[in-house]
Amino acid sequence: MIGSDYVMEALNIYHTTNVDGGSCFSGDSTSALVLKGVNLTLHSGEVMAILGSKGSGKRALLDVISRRAEGRGRGSVLLNGAPMTKNLFQQRCGYVTHNCDFIPGLTVSQTLHYTPTILNGYLKSSKVRQVLADLALSQVTNKKVENLTISEKRRLAIGVQLVRDPVMLLLDEPTQNLDPLASYLLISILSNSAKKTGCGILLSMEKPRSDVFPFLDRALFLCLGGAVYSGGTRAMLEYFHNIGFPCPQLENPLMYYLCLSTVDRRSRDRFLESSQQIEALVERFSRETNLSDSPPAANIVGKIPLAYGKPSELKIFGILFLRLLASTFSCGISGIKTMFLRIFALPSLLSILWLFYSNVGDDKHGFFSKNSMVLNILGLSYGAGILTTMSLFPIWRKRFVQEYCEGLYSGVTLLLSYNFYSIPFSFISSAIAASVIYPMILDPSNLDTGYPFIYILIAIWTSFMLAEQLSIFFLFFIKTSINAVVATSYILCVMITLGSGTVRSWKGLQPILQDVTKATSHSHYASALLHSAIFLSRRMSCNPKNANPSIVCPSPKEFLLERLGSQNFTNEYIDISIAFAFAVGLAFFNMIVYLLPKKNIKNT
Repeated sequence: MIGSDYVMEALNIYHTTNVDGGSCFSGDSTSALVLKGVNLTLHSGEVMAILGSKGSGKRALLDVISRRAEGRGRGSVLLNGAPMTKNLFQQRCGYVTHNCDFIPGLTVSQTLHYTPTILNGYLKSSKVRQVLADLALSQVTNKKVENLTISEKRRLAIGVQLVRDPVMLLLDEPTQNLDPLASYLLISILSNSAKKTGCGILLSMEKPRSDVFPFLDRALFLCLGGAVYSGGTRAMLEYFHNIGFPCPQLENPLMYYLCLSTVDRRSRDRFLESSQQIEALVERFSRETNLSDSPPAANIVGKIPLAYGKPSELKIFGILFLRLLASTFSCGISGIKTMFLRIFALPSLLSILWLFYSNVGDDKHGFFSKNSMVLNILGLSYGAGILTTMSLFPIWRKRFVQEYCEGLYSGVTLLLSYNFYSIPFSFISSAIAASVIYPMILDPSNLDTGYPFIYILIAIWTSFMLAEQLSIFFLFFIKTSINAVVATSYILCVMITLGSGTVRSWKGLQPILQDVTKATSHSHYASALLHSAIFLSRRMSCNPKNANPSIVCPSPKEFLLERLGSQNFTNEYIDISIAFAFAVGLAFFNMIVYLLPKKNIKNT
């Protein structure tokens, strides 16, 4: 409950930003002036609507107020007369986008409880229950978020912000794609919440209905970045009547004046006429109101309360870890899918090898068959890592981008919790996969090379982890998951081709490629472990019955020397260490990458 009055002002806002050109990577954009001298004032307990057609600057204005906007601009955004900094907005205000994503598998109650903002010692379970009741979500408390309607998801996104007791709440198109009844319910709930808590609510709308007009205290009409009107809804009718545009009876005032503030593009003549009319309306409103010269609310500077305090990184790590576990062990389709990908996808893929290699013998024909088996084990392990990561991580990336913009945690905290959660699952999955192919690879009567099962396990596990971390790396820069799959697969295919000794032998490479491969290819060391386990733990026979004497059969060590170029196949501990170093090193490198500005992350 907010006990004081607050005033948020946007004064003479001009903003120029880059318009995305639609390419796969960032950088293809053009500059455009999207806001031109916009002013607004919002008090505690009020609901204000920003009205305008597409491209009018509604979202740009919300981004400027929330300090998320990229580009150049001028003007002032004040809260109780104090400059609205990014930190101040994150601590005392909230922002809800229309495409807010939730973690599948969690219930409505878990989504609120597993939000880092409630780990500050002030927001209790009673607050969560109160918000659920205020937003008409009490009946769906235990419902999975993926089974919610669009209206319920919008209200849940609002509830995530309301549990923080914001003094100002911004909403981007909250009624988009909602039916009339759901839109009316949402706006009425927002109005009641504003009056009850004293929170000022600023929302954007493109097609307002007449039944929401009574719930709006203020309105701002935008067209091509300029303000046609900004002020109280009661004074709006009188203002337009005085300048010669009275609203006809039985007309929706919001839609009538929105149409008046929209460029008519049906013909060139209508476009020019409507553009000139709108420019005149913008200029007249700016001249008559002259809000840019009004003094800020300096008389209440200093009444901004202290923030609740940001939770510690350890507490945020704990809540993210619990959120990951709750999503995985949920009873539903999402939980089953996650559990299958985490535990059984890799063993299922490797079990396919039994169809092709179960009858491979230890004779000279088996040399190249077993060499190709190594190729398939590496490829399927990499593929399982890519499949699992691209299926599960993007939703966590999206949620991270949203919560990072709210100042909740950094990319390091996200990856630490994600890796602590995923590594045990990947180890269990790799152990099962190694057990599946163990009887096909090894001769139990001849285990004189040390620990061949461990070698197989390490090779599969580190291959899976490397593919997972490489996928996470590319997801930082690339928009769509399929493009990230292509980039990851390309890098891994090059590594297998040059370093595994399966597609190309070591002796067939140029000396410079041999050196580069040893320094950069994880598959070289994982392949060495698999080759050692397969070839050196069995009695490979070169003299089977009916053998062709013209075919020269090498010894296992000679064969491995040609394929991998190693002089000593008894020092597998070096291969294990370096294979782990690639996977773990890339995980730490990703933490550094995710500290970069988050505008690089593509949230699609």
